[in-house]
Amino acid sequence: MQLSREQLKQQLVEHYRWLRQYGCNDSHSGNASFRWHDEVWVTPTGCCADTLTSKDLIRCHIDGTMEDGSSLDAPLHIEVYRQNEQARAVFHSHGPHVVAMTLDGSNFEPVDFEGQYYFPFVPVVDIPYDQYVELSPKAVAAQLAEHKVTVVKGHGVYACADSINLAYKWSCSVELSAKTAWIAKQL
Repeated sequence: MQLSREQLKQQLVEHYRWLRQYGCNDSHSGNASFRWHDEVWVTPTGCCADTLTSKDLIRCHIDGTMEDGSSLDAPLHIEVYRQNEQARAVFHSHGPHVVAMTLDGSNFEPVDFEGQYYFPFVPVVDIPYDQYVELSPKAVAAQLAEHKVTVVKGHGVYACADSINLAYKWSCSVELSAKTAWIAKQL
């Protein structure tokens, strides 16, 4: 059963809110989008996950045009959809364990069964903070054309999938794997 655009908008808001609820984002961090034909619906810049509604989502276009107020990462989301025709959802989160575990710039290799099953390794992209807006769309999209998730060193996780729920799952799974690895290092 194919969901309508309005159902997908509601689903995106719900899953984005869960990233906040379960500690993968703070109240105003991260962003999310879904692709509907040639439209890309993205969270607005600076939005609060606790109060976001489906009416707040901003429509962009796969050709790169964006309405005012779209997320700072809207160009990145669009580029992911351009480079990966299977992608229907992109999530950006700031899971503290995965960010901490990749601060050295090394790819993340999960130690737990599920992590290794889903992603034998998670590539880490090192982008200078002062060049993030300029360089991140192509760098992140290139990784997500080959991998379910990637991490921008010191910044956060990007996940893409053929559904909103699956992109959310990859975001949560990589954070839990990093948390497990962090706990294991404490032993």
